[in-house]
Amino acid sequence: MAAGPTTAEQRGTRRPKGSSERPSGADGRNHRFRLPGRVLLVALGLVALVAGGVWALYGSAWFRVEHVKTSGTGVLTPAEVEAVAAVPVGAPLVTVDTGAIEARLRQRLPRIETIDVVRSWPHGIGLKVTERQPVLLVEKGGKFTEVDRTGLRFASVDTAPRGVPLLVLDSASSPSLRRFGADRLLQEAVRVRGELPAEIARDTRVVRITSYDSVTLELTRGRTVFWGSGEHGPVKARVLTALMKASPKAGHFDVSAPTAPASSGS
Repeated sequence: MAAGPTTAEQRGTRRPKGSSERPSGADGRNHRFRLPGRVLLVALGLVALVAGGVWALYGSAWFRVEHVKTSGTGVLTPAEVEAVAAVPVGAPLVTVDTGAIEARLRQRLPRIETIDVVRSWPHGIGLKVTERQPVLLVEKGGKFTEVDRTGLRFASVDTAPRGVPLLVLDSASSPSLRRFGADRLLQEAVRVRGELPAEIARDTRVVRITSYDSVTLELTRGRTVFWGSGEHGPVKARVLTALMKASPKAGHFDVSAPTAPASSGS
């Protein structure tokens, strides 16, 4: 008995040209199962990588503090700085609290103006120090207090550093002392010192201030400069330089009124 027509023939439909003989859902099912497997493998790889990195930083001996290097010191010694820094040698480098080290050094060593604590991978900590530089000295009881460019009294020493002028405050009976206070007069003296031309600053031995508007400089070879107040400092500096060149043998210079400077003596 002859076979009857197929289901497709009975429906009068034909399979599209080039279509696969496999069921249409086969490829879709395989694709849906392959994609999650790849994603899972990638995710597991990332987790393993992160876990390995965390272990390397915190748990292994690969990145631990083994040495501390200090640079930039002058008066201070590296040993002094490192003793105060108290870097935890042997600790994981990533756990070192650099902010706490900086704060500790600033608090206990006021000679330090700036401090930069850096991690030097894989085993080091670097301490980059900038020390304050004295611009004036205040003598009391045989000791010298160093004053920096901001007016901060930051250290006391037994021997005066070479080339740093002595500040003399002769203002005990001056109305300026009652009006402005010793600290304000100190700031004026620092301001004047900072505006001196380099050559004159090197020759300055004493900055004497008797009132807010009376600052006198005592230079080498017995020369003096009446500066007046701290106002118009840059102009006074230029006028003083020109005046000294014009009168190299003069012993006294007055630039308190820079539009009418004067020199005298020999």
